[in-house]
Amino acid sequence: MSFKRLETDDFVISADAITGVCWSDNRVTLTSEFIHTSSIQKAATSGDFFLNISDGPDASTSESVQFAIAYGNKNGLGSVPYNPGITSKSPSSTIYGQYRTMLNEDENTDFLFGDSSSTQFYAISIERARYKESLFPGSFNLVLSASGGQLSLTDNSKDVSTATFIGSNRVFQVVSGSNGSAVSGTGFSASSGSYGWFLPDTGLILLNPYALSSSINDGDVGDGIGLLTSNLQTSNLVNNAALYEAIRSGSSFQVNSQETLSSDFIFVRPRSSEFNYSENPSYISGSTGEVIYNDFIDNPQTFITTVGLYNDTNDLLAVAKLSKPLVKDFTKESLIRVKLDF
Repeated sequence: MSFKRLETDDFVISADAITGVCWSDNRVTLTSEFIHTSSIQKAATSGDFFLNISDGPDASTSESVQFAIAYGNKNGLGSVPYNPGITSKSPSSTIYGQYRTMLNEDENTDFLFGDSSSTQFYAISIERARYKESLFPGSFNLVLSASGGQLSLTDNSKDVSTATFIGSNRVFQVVSGSNGSAVSGTGFSASSGSYGWFLPDTGLILLNPYALSSSINDGDVGDGIGLLTSNLQTSNLVNNAALYEAIRSGSSFQVNSQETLSSDFIFVRPRSSEFNYSENPSYISGSTGEVIYNDFIDNPQTFITTVGLYNDTNDLLAVAKLSKPLVKDFTKESLIRVKLDF
């Protein structure tokens, strides 16, 4: 076995971004046909906090969760209080506090959507199994539809030169538009700031109910999306179900997954004077230590089949197999590229 120390310029590191669709069965768009809730979850305790949205009805054996919808309100509105005597403590206030701690990383703040502060939000959480490293900015397109109108939402990643960070989370504003660009201007609501946050690294989309209310609010579904009043505390599912119906009626939800694949390229260069003699014991005489065949002295020839990568203590770290043996003698030099993905 022959060894050769690798130099610094023998190593090159490369990173490539790979994108793909998020939804099951490689669907590019979730339409109403693949947007369903679970009656079992609605009846369970978890339904007080969030709704899982799957790609098939309850009777389907192949259904899988695509995303979840939750509603948070700082004052506990929009859901039934845990204790009738303490109206500010309810599932919606618990969700608000949870997301505030996780995203804002400050328990004394509200959510700032664009230039407007909000004490409530909708959270669309993409199922973790649906995406790889993160969501792909610019790929988010969501159509909401209610009897008050229709609204197309996207992130503003193509309209800004750098990402904004909230705490340690990368954030883009959700605006009226498509494919990462606002339809006009900032794409914000005229009176209520942006339509929410797009957080690609955490798989979250927060929507601003005040902005949604100013665009598609009216009577029925709009009341659930818009400003909240005490009569909405009669059920924990009113607001989650309102956004679910708006998404299902819009029948168009797109977002892609993104993954950074890092590769370490290692260039192994057998020079003309190197690796021309075999170290196989049958190559030499066991008694004298001489090369058995004279042709191997004057015109040696070997076949390179494997490259092993070792550390300084001669521990084998990786093995690269060539697709076919590579002929080597004093008249030939080779360049072997080894690629390690991680």
